Amino acid sequence: MKKLISLMLALATVFVLVACSGGTAMTMGTGGTAGTYYGYGGILGNHIKSNAGITVNVVSTDGSKANILGIDAGNYQLGTVQSDVMAYAWEGSRSFAEEGALKSFRVIGGLYAEAVQLITMDPEIKTVQDLAGKKVSIGAAGSGVYFNAMDVLAAAGLTENDIQPQYQSFADAADALKDGKIDAAFIVAGPPTPAIQELCTTSTAYLVPIDGEVADNLMAACPYYTVHSIPAGTYEGQTEEVKTVTVKATLIVSASASEDDVYNLTKAIFDGIDAITAVHAKGAELSIENATSGMTAPFHAGAAKYFAEKGVNDLPTE
Repeated sequence: MKKLISLMLALATVFVLVACSGGTAMTMGTGGTAGTYYGYGGILGNHIKSNAGITVNVVSTDGSKANILGIDAGNYQLGTVQSDVMAYAWEGSRSFAEEGALKSFRVIGGLYAEAVQLITMDPEIKTVQDLAGKKVSIGAAGSGVYFNAMDVLAAAGLTENDIQPQYQSFADAADALKDGKIDAAFIVAGPPTPAIQELCTTSTAYLVPIDGEVADNLMAACPYYTVHSIPAGTYEGQTEEVKTVTVKATLIVSASASEDDVYNLTKAIFDGIDAITAVHAKGAELSIENATSGMTAPFHAGAAKYFAEKGVNDLPTE
């Protein structure tokens, strides 16, 4: 038995040494296995391994907050997060009020748009202001969607008390809309979003624009939002583009990661846009502009070095 245990320990040591000899290894926190974060994270991980020599172990998590906490705890080195949740963590506000400000992560870059989509079947609702007095799903209490909804309402001069708030998931909100139990719902996700696709296929649902003065007020108050257009034809019956605002799915990294490693993986991603797009549609949204705009936390020095080579200088690297 002692010999067997000794042999197993020796083999374990060999495996560790072999793994370590292959270069840097990073664990990436993503999201649920059925979500975009996990699938897209897998694509990015494989691409980084092939083009930067960094092994990326992609794991399923509970999403943005879990990924930030995981990096802070040293369990993950990479993570996909919403840019607004990232801002809350950096400031120690909203969903991170209890934990306080966390400074253990840095930005690599924005990946793709997670649009704030306001969906309704009520022909009287044409603007955000028309939500006054209506039953509106605003996400689970304290969730990212909840804070997005609060921001949009405030930009339109409304508060939670001006509507009849319903605290529902995307699926529950879609069912409630179909059953006539609510009048509208906020859904924050990359379009086309399955819950909205189903509504538009089976009913007369449509998107309400979030633009003009409302969008201007929103971005002035919350700089992690940017403007976004949902192209015509994204959903059945949508004959014109719909203007809205978006937060971004963003890739972050541990502040302790080496400058060389982060430079190499950033270069691998943004020099490999065509290759990534060939295997995942969201790759088409990768660009230097999208990667570097709307970020309220500092960039890692390695990422900033790469973007400086592409003409984007003076990115904050606190």
